[in-house]
Formats: sequence, C-alpha cells, structure tokens
Amino acid sequence: MADVTTYPFLSDEWIEAARELRARYAEDTPESAVAAKVNVVVTDIAHRDGDLEGHIDTTGGQAIIEHGHLEDSEMTITVPYRVARAAFIEQDQQAVMQAFFSGQILLEGDPSKLMQLMSELSSGQTPEGLDGETGEKAVAIYGELLAFTADD
Repeated sequence: MADVTTYPFLSDEWIEAARELRARYAEDTPESAVAAKVNVVVTDIAHRDGDLEGHIDTTGGQAIIEHGHLEDSEMTITVPYRVARAAFIEQDQQAVMQAFFSGQILLEGDPSKLMQLMSELSSGQTPEGLDGETGEKAVAIYGELLAFTADD
C-alpha cells in the first residue's frame, strides 16, 4: 500500500481530504433514514485557533458534513474535540453517551433529531453493521478515512 499523508482530525487539510473522499464515493454511500439539519461547534481543538463551526445535513439523503452553520438548523450541538473524535473516528458510542450524560455535550434546539441520528447509528448504520456490498463499500470508505487521519 502506498504511503498516505495523514492530517490531524478536523484540520483544514483533513476536512478537504474528507470532502474529496465523500465526492469520490457519493454514489456508494448509504442514505440516511433520518432527515436532520444540525449545527455543530467543536471546542478544545489543540491544532486550531478557536472553535470549529460546521453542520450535518441529511435532508438530501446523504450525510453531508461541512463548514459553517445552517440558518435553518433544528439544533446546535457543542462538543469537545475528544468527543467528536470518539464519535466520528473511533466510533465509540459509549464514550459519546458518557460525555452526553456528564454534560460535556451541550444541546440547543430540538434534541429529538439527535436521538434519531444516534438510534440510526446504534441500529447498524455503522460500517460494521451493514451487510453485503453496501457494508463492504462502507468499510472501504471508513478505512480510507482512517488512513489519512493522524493519531493524536
């Protein structure tokens, strides 16, 4: 396997590599069953100045994660970097739930969408929970994402 340049999670370079990965596999990505627009603020990022503002939009079927906030979001989640990494890179739902119940994750707006998204994740929408060709593609995409994500 060729050497892959790695980038810190949520650095500008990592975000661009993730954007390119999403574009390359746009037709192979499973659709989200939950339609939601959620703004996200990630705090305590050692390699960035200030907080990172982004959003997750699943209303078009695909989960789009991008820079900036949406004006018509249903909620805003503020989360520390370590928790965001646990959720998106390590897929450690136990760490996310622990952070939620210990008050590390702050919610503004309609929390029902977050519960629906979390339910979708825990019901087999992670790469390991998908079957057949869809599961194989999801595992391949996730593997490429991990390959360009630097260890902290």
